[in-house]
Amino acid sequence: MGTVDGPGLRYVVFFQGCPMRCQYCHNPDTWEVKKGTEVTVDDILMNYNKNRAFYKKGGLTVTGGEPLLQIDFLLELFKEANRQKIHTCIDTSGITYRPGNSVYNEKLDELMKYTSLVMLDIKHIDPVKHKNLTSQENKGILAFAKYLEEKNVPLWIRHVVVPGISDDPKDLRNLGRFIGSLKNLKALDVLPYHTMGVNKYKELGMEYPLEGLEALPKEKAAEAKHYILEGVCEVRYK
Repeated sequence: MGTVDGPGLRYVVFFQGCPMRCQYCHNPDTWEVKKGTEVTVDDILMNYNKNRAFYKKGGLTVTGGEPLLQIDFLLELFKEANRQKIHTCIDTSGITYRPGNSVYNEKLDELMKYTSLVMLDIKHIDPVKHKNLTSQENKGILAFAKYLEEKNVPLWIRHVVVPGISDDPKDLRNLGRFIGSLKNLKALDVLPYHTMGVNKYKELGMEYPLEGLEALPKEKAAEAKHYILEGVCEVRYK
């Protein structure tokens, strides 16, 4: 159950596997593709329907890891969820999108027909800083955002503000200018960096990349959101 994974109360499914290596990731146990518990579409929707009354103003959210790594299963799940009139949401980094991958993108086109909302986590707008933070480029991620605009899929943007890494006002305004150009943008969540993943790294015997970095105060996240919205307004109301 989740209250911050899309509109209303949500049934949240965590998918295994992620190519991103975000320095602040608090779910490193989801990175490996072949771990996790195998389930079927019927398993998921049976559990959803057990408490369906609670989700009547919410729906089903898939997250991870990276759910779009398992696009065949996700398509099967969303088709059936759509048939049962369940609001569907994908919480994604967009890292799997490649404009030239016609086979994958045909599946993605089909999936979007059954997707009510995409929550896209843009880690950093600057390409160099993005790669330093996540080990991956952001070119395909930004292209994915434009793809969602073309498909007219409602979009929520998430951005985690990490002290000294993704809190530069210039970068935040540039992020705002980019998302402000998207006609399908419905919401913006600006989240403060937290340290809840530190103990999990210790339990897994892993070194935490941002060891010693303190959590960001909520008021600093609010300040960052202000800079992003300045960029949004610059594009939309110039």
